[in-house]
Amino acid sequence: MRNMGGEQVAEALASGAELLRRATDRDWEGVKAGRLEWSCRRTAEHLAGALLAYAGQLAGRPQDAYVPFGLTLDEGTDETGVLEVIETTGALLSAAVRTTPRQVRAFHPYPFHSANRGGFAAMGVAEVLLHTHDIAEGLGLAYEPPAELCEDVLSRIFPQVPPGPAPWPTLLWATGRGDLPGRAPVTEWRWHNTPVVPAERLTLEGVTPAAARDLFLGGDGGFEWIEGGPFQGTREAAGMVVAAYEDGLYRPEWGLYVLIRKEDGRAVGGMGFHGAPDEKGRAEVGYDLAEAARGHGYATEALRALAARTLEREDVRALCAVVDGDNLPSQAVVSRAGFRRMGAADGNDAQVAYELRR
Repeated sequence: MRNMGGEQVAEALASGAELLRRATDRDWEGVKAGRLEWSCRRTAEHLAGALLAYAGQLAGRPQDAYVPFGLTLDEGTDETGVLEVIETTGALLSAAVRTTPRQVRAFHPYPFHSANRGGFAAMGVAEVLLHTHDIAEGLGLAYEPPAELCEDVLSRIFPQVPPGPAPWPTLLWATGRGDLPGRAPVTEWRWHNTPVVPAERLTLEGVTPAAARDLFLGGDGGFEWIEGGPFQGTREAAGMVVAAYEDGLYRPEWGLYVLIRKEDGRAVGGMGFHGAPDEKGRAEVGYDLAEAARGHGYATEALRALAARTLEREDVRALCAVVDGDNLPSQAVVSRAGFRRMGAADGNDAQVAYELRR
């Protein structure tokens, strides 16, 4: 799987800077940037500030707010200088992404209040692609970034957007900058970083559609697994994520989570939902562990944490789990997590239904 990292930030910067450098002799202040209310100059300054802010978040790693600083250009800085600042702040973000451990997260408000290095890289790439487009449109320049970069951004921070006919027009549509046949215009939008659920010894980290596709096809999904992982159930659950994404039904908080062991950052299993809650507020949960991780209480710990977080939501009234009747260890997991045995699952004597109510 192609990871979203510092190389992608650098690739996006190179693509945008090459184009905009052709127009540094023009007046960017007197021209609006595409559909934005900002001028091309104001948009370029915003882009540089965003890249610096993301680098600062990864370097400082605050958990509750942005690091309180901003970017001010020297008086008299011309358009060539502005472009140099964009390249410099982008290089700082690229370096921060490369040197930040994978499991580290820092504050970002949308929508789960944190992001990891891949999330900040994806947001930085999105800022570069979209605002280069805005400036280029204002200056009358044609711009189309590498399709693979656009696909990376869509599958990592726009998981709620179903794939379109091509990645770049889909990204423009998803951010209110273009139209797609058969889809209503977008007037409000946010990107989505992956959700995380903390537990005592584990962190449950949401799986993006890109990572899910890699897992489903036999890869590692960008995670470092213990011996024997991921187990087959995790790969099957990843396939459900891919199908939901392609059908436009995927919601990050109702997908697959990988269980990351805090002591060494290695993945030990998967846990997640079969979909969003039904009309009665019921959601079904499933899980599995690599064989080498069993017998340590990881599944019980993860299920308790996920259930507690999920049952805080007003749209959830109950969680349910269906376990094979002869799988006594799995039945013990749901029982220890507080689920009640409800009897045969849908009349199937080979399976047992369990439920945990709010």
